[in-house]
Amino acid sequence: MAKSKIALRHSIALLSAGIAVAGLSASVSAAQQGVTNSEIIIGTHTALSGPVAPWGVGSINGIRMRFEEVNREGGIHGRKLRFVVEDNQYQVPRAVQAVNKLLNRDKIFAMLAGLGTPMNNAVFKRQFSANVPNLFPFSAARQMAEPFHRLKFAGGSTYYAQIRAGVAHFVNQKGKQNVCSMYQDSDFGREIHFGVVDQVKAMGMKLVSETAHKPTDTDFSAAMLKHQQAGCDLIAMGTIIRDTILPMATAKKMGWDVTFLGSIATFDAIVAGAKGGVTEGFYAMTWFEMPYEDAELATLRQWYADYKEQFGDGPNQAAMLGYILADITVLGLDRAGRDLTVDSLVEGLESIKGYRDKFGGPIQSFAPDKHQGSDQAYLSIVKDGRWVKATGNLGY
Repeated sequence: MAKSKIALRHSIALLSAGIAVAGLSASVSAAQQGVTNSEIIIGTHTALSGPVAPWGVGSINGIRMRFEEVNREGGIHGRKLRFVVEDNQYQVPRAVQAVNKLLNRDKIFAMLAGLGTPMNNAVFKRQFSANVPNLFPFSAARQMAEPFHRLKFAGGSTYYAQIRAGVAHFVNQKGKQNVCSMYQDSDFGREIHFGVVDQVKAMGMKLVSETAHKPTDTDFSAAMLKHQQAGCDLIAMGTIIRDTILPMATAKKMGWDVTFLGSIATFDAIVAGAKGGVTEGFYAMTWFEMPYEDAELATLRQWYADYKEQFGDGPNQAAMLGYILADITVLGLDRAGRDLTVDSLVEGLESIKGYRDKFGGPIQSFAPDKHQGSDQAYLSIVKDGRWVKATGNLGY
């Protein structure tokens, strides 16, 4: 009888120990927000409506396409990717509201491809306080990687570097002498404007004229008249889609032939295909090629066909960029291993060297002290309603 009681107490002790270990394992697993035994929760805030919706919708499609490929193959270390999307309408208050939901209700593990410079800047503090990494935002502003923060990762070259390289090219190689700046009065637009100002100063020149506008403005008659009267021969633009097309249409109506130069934010199929050919001859800095159905690169043609079959229409550049940024994220998650934490993800991303997407984009590399993937960019020009590569890699 005494032996039975001892055995019973021993069994209870073992059972209690087992429950404790199981509870400890469960708490360890639950300690990392956004990661369970079966899934990884990735979130984003982007523009599904509003003035830059083509970027938001395209990027989300591209990311979903890559994530679905991964999930069909069994996920990453046995975990499927769940993607939670919120519409920020390209408005800061909406972005703040969306991020609060993603952090507090959806409990995301990481933010991927959040759209907009001012939107990202507005949510960094609360996002990083929650220990949620910001991966490859849909903004090329320097603030996406600077100042350095262990939770900030950015992809290609910055708006600032792009516009400086472009201005330097047109002054040094094309003989432009009267550089002007036209930009959105926002964090995004001012970032490009600062690049123009710094570049002309570095070349011993003065900025001839500048105008700022709201992202929603549609009348650019006064701005174009001001630039024309100032004698501008190069207008560097801190604009996106509509506010890129309308000023050029205005200049054409005025009969004014002037060179326009944009950043990667203007590198859009909608811009190239604007009605009446008003953007013909427009230049933009970029670091990847526009996806076309008859592209020279076979992998790009196949991807275009796959995208069109899945979404019913051809991809824009935002879709391809979203796919690329999702692919880098997948690689970082894979290298982080099964014991996924924010620290292991950071280490996984920092271990990526010499990455090149299957579309022939620039080589991207990261390190513990380098979270900006690349600084390469080149010029593309609109010819017959399509983007055509115009130069090799440019610097300043």
